Amino acid sequence: MLGANPPARQDNRQTLIDATLASVAEIGLIRTSVSEIITRAGLSRGMIHLHFQGKDNLLAAAAKHSSERYYKRLDQYLRDAKPDPQYRIEALIQCDLSEDGLTEDIVRITHEFQAATRAFPILAPYSDTRDARLRRYFEEAFTQIIIQTGETDPSQVSRDITTGLVATMEGFWVDFLLHPQDFDRARAARIVFRMLSGLLPDYFDLNGAKAPN
Repeated sequence: MLGANPPARQDNRQTLIDATLASVAEIGLIRTSVSEIITRAGLSRGMIHLHFQGKDNLLAAAAKHSSERYYKRLDQYLRDAKPDPQYRIEALIQCDLSEDGLTEDIVRITHEFQAATRAFPILAPYSDTRDARLRRYFEEAFTQIIIQTGETDPSQVSRDITTGLVATMEGFWVDFLLHPQDFDRARAARIVFRMLSGLLPDYFDLNGAKAPN
């Protein structure tokens, strides 16, 4: 009997997180009340205090879980990519525009948490548009490429390209949020790779990464 309790507690914790994310995706963060969460979860109000000591910590746990799901998917794309840096960059872009990465629920949840970071600073580590981990992935790959081009300051150039690329990708996420029914993933990818092919024509074309010379 003692051994059965911890898994049950963990299940309840995850159930509350899942209910929170479902509510945020469907009705938004402002309308996601404790009552709404426990109704969706089928659990008592006391469970939130037992596992999270309050709503704010539950929201932070939900934001963290959403971020972890994102990176789990992203890391899988990277593992499947060829080792050359341009293919790693292509994988990052493809993941963000894929049908499993760019969904209405994911985009709504992401933007709801981002919009609430000023009111709920506890969400900031998991909902920042200047995500350090994602930028590091891009910057490391771009730096490898820029070094090969002979630029005198590859770190600065890679940071600049990364900043522009991430801003472009975030713009596509906003466009998808507002126009999910007629969003064109292939066109979005082509636009991104057109930009990269203009900057790094030896490594990218309109279709994505190019084989190394």
